[in-house]
Amino acid sequence: MAVLKFWRDTQLPFIEARTVSDGREVHYDKHSHDVFSVGAITSGCCMYWNEHQEQEVSAGAVVLMNAKDVHACNPVYDSPWSYIMFYVDVAWLMQLQADLGLDVDLTMPRFETVVSKNPELYHGLIALYETCIDESNDVLLKQTMVFDFFIQLHQILKITPELRLEKNLKIKQAADFIAQHCTENLSLDDICTASGLSSSYLVRAFKAQYGMTPHAHLVNRRILFAQQQLKTGQAIADVALAAGFSDQAHFQRTFKRLVAATPRQYSSY
Repeated sequence: MAVLKFWRDTQLPFIEARTVSDGREVHYDKHSHDVFSVGAITSGCCMYWNEHQEQEVSAGAVVLMNAKDVHACNPVYDSPWSYIMFYVDVAWLMQLQADLGLDVDLTMPRFETVVSKNPELYHGLIALYETCIDESNDVLLKQTMVFDFFIQLHQILKITPELRLEKNLKIKQAADFIAQHCTENLSLDDICTASGLSSSYLVRAFKAQYGMTPHAHLVNRRILFAQQQLKTGQAIADVALAAGFSDQAHFQRTFKRLVAATPRQYSSY
């Protein structure tokens, strides 16, 4: 039985999922996504780090990661644990929020809660996953279950307008520059010139705002770029080069540190 599995469906392109049956076999560096993530701990416990908060979470918990939140989930003292996780396109989620009458402008409202022990959400997420992976279920059932769960999520948990990225607009400008040029060989001077900040302030303030260094953010953006390329069927060697890695071995190691899967595992679903 595979420790790691991904699920995707071309008829539901706005959502994908993964399940890990033995969390001791996957380890994450701190990273972020451009998508919204929500998952359930199905057995055991892990250490969950999100936006400078760290806590132990166990079976029955639902964990949430707003888009761009820096986070990581890893084993506690090598004890076994398992989980499922859904990754949801932000544009789709914002449209759902608008349909629900929430105040959506250019940014997605953020969930205040990063860990919930609400049993309705937990069992709803498990049911959603089981429905999605069952190939005998038709697309209408899957679509209905997706909408039902995310409507329920908004009814149970509070949201707040996106404010974090406004803390320091120049730091956000630096992050945006890195994202736009992540496949290039950037230097600290390049980023400082684009944002109008000194090197010492940039490094200090960037980590305080995003929970990672400018270099870690660059690497994270390269892996996000690579994930999108792999989904289109591009060869791993070509993706490694296009993403800005000097060789395929370096790409493979870095991808596994941030995705907790090899590029081949990720692209094979």
